[in-house]
Amino acid sequence: MALTRRQFTLGALASTALTTTGLSLGARPALAATYTAYAMTYFTESPSFTGANYGLHVAVSRDGLNWTPLNQNNPVVTPTAGDLGLRDPYIHRKQDGTFVVVATDLYGTNFGRNSQYLHVYDSTDLTSFTGYRRIQMHTYSNVHTWAPTVFWDAGRGQYAIVYSANTSTDLFLVNYTSDFRTVSAPQTYFSPGFPILDADIRVSGGVTYLFYKNLSNGNLYGARSSTGAPNSFTTYTSGLRQGNAIEGAHLVPRNDGGAWWLWGDSFSPVNNDMYMWSTSNVGGNSWSVMNQRDYTPPLNCKHGSITGITDAEYNAAVSRWGAPNWVRLKSSNLPDYFVRHSNGAVRIDPYPFDPYQDQMWRMVPGLADSSAVSFESVNRPGNYLRHSGYVARLAANDNTSTFRADATFYRTAGLADSSWSSFRSYNFPDRYLRHSNYVLRIDPLGTGSSEADRQSATFRVTS
Repeated sequence: MALTRRQFTLGALASTALTTTGLSLGARPALAATYTAYAMTYFTESPSFTGANYGLHVAVSRDGLNWTPLNQNNPVVTPTAGDLGLRDPYIHRKQDGTFVVVATDLYGTNFGRNSQYLHVYDSTDLTSFTGYRRIQMHTYSNVHTWAPTVFWDAGRGQYAIVYSANTSTDLFLVNYTSDFRTVSAPQTYFSPGFPILDADIRVSGGVTYLFYKNLSNGNLYGARSSTGAPNSFTTYTSGLRQGNAIEGAHLVPRNDGGAWWLWGDSFSPVNNDMYMWSTSNVGGNSWSVMNQRDYTPPLNCKHGSITGITDAEYNAAVSRWGAPNWVRLKSSNLPDYFVRHSNGAVRIDPYPFDPYQDQMWRMVPGLADSSAVSFESVNRPGNYLRHSGYVARLAANDNTSTFRADATFYRTAGLADSSWSSFRSYNFPDRYLRHSNYVLRIDPLGTGSSEADRQSATFRVTS
C-alpha cells in the first residue's frame, strides 16, 4: 500500500537497507587523465516545439563554452521502454573511468505523469551507449522521479542518485547503488521546508555542493555539506536568475581548475534559452553573469549535463557521430541574435525562435570563387544568401554570373574580433556583410569605420 504524502515527507522512506552488493563489487580509482575537453548530454525543444526530441543527444566542446552537437543534433539513442522518451539526461564518469547516463522517464511535457523509473545507459568512450535498462527507484504511484544527478559518495563507497520527487511538498530523494542496476531504498535527501526542483551535485575539496531551484521564488541556490549525507545541507548562496523563469541548475568545474560555471535553463519569456554564471570560488557567494557572446549552447538543447573528457574521447566521439554539416552565424554585438531567413528576408533575430531551421546554413565553396564561401539554406535547399541593391535576401540560385557573384563572400578575420569572422563581398570588395536595424546588407567598411560598425559586421561561425 502506498504511503500517504505526510508519511512520505516525514521520512517513512528513510530505510537504508541495501539491495546492492555494496563494496563487494570494488570501485576502481577514477581515470587518471587530463581532461582537455567536455561532453554534454541533453534533450531538445524549441519555442513552438518543432525542435522537440526526447532522445539522448550529445555535444562536445574544447572550451566548455561553445558546443558542437554530434550526429547532426539528432539523438544517438532513444529509449525503447517506459514512456519511450527521456528528459534531463545526466552523464557521470564512474570510478572505473567509463560513463553512465541516467535520465527522467518522460516523453514530452505531461508533467502530471509519474514514473517510478529512470532510464540508464552505459558508455565506454562516448562512441556507443549500451546496456539500456530502466531502474525502479521507488514503488509509489504518486511520486515523480525527475532530473536525476549522480555523485560518488566516498564515505559510503557507492554512487548516490538524487532526483526530484513530489509529496506534500517537492523535495529530493536519494538511492545508493554500486552498479546502476540495483539500488537501495529511497531516502529523503534534501527537504528545506519549501518546494524545490532540479538538483545538481558536485564534490570538491571534501565539500558536497548541491544546487537547486526554489519553486517558491523561482531562483537558483547553492547548498553545501561537509559529509554529503542526507539532510545535512545548508543553503549558502543568494538567489540567482536570468530570464523571467529558470530551472535545471548545472554546476561545472572547469578542466583547468581555475573556476566554476553554473548553467541555467530558462523557459520564459521564451522556452529553450540557456544562461551562465561563473565564479572563482564555488564555496563563496559571488557569481558573475556571463556575456552570451562568450558561450553558445547546442542548438535547441534543454537541461544539459556536462563532464570533462580527454582529447582521445573528444576525437573518438566526433569521429563516430560526426560534426554538423551546417553552421549558424552569431552576432558579435547582439550575441543572443543569429542570422536567419524569414519570408525571403535575411536578418538577425534573438534566439531561440521557430522555425529553428531558418538559422541553419550550409557554408559551401563560393559559387563565383571556390576559395570564398556561399551560404545555402538548410531548410530551403538551392536557395542562397545573396545581396541585391546592397540588401541581403534569400533567393533561388538561377546560375547566372550575377547571382553567383552576389552570393559569394570572402571569409576574413572578424573586423571587431580576429577570432570571429567577417564576410567581404566578392563583387563589391569594399563592402562587408553586416546587420543594420536587424537586417543584413553589405556596406563599405574600412579602417575608419566605427567600432559599432565593425561589431555589426563580425560573426561567430558556430553550430
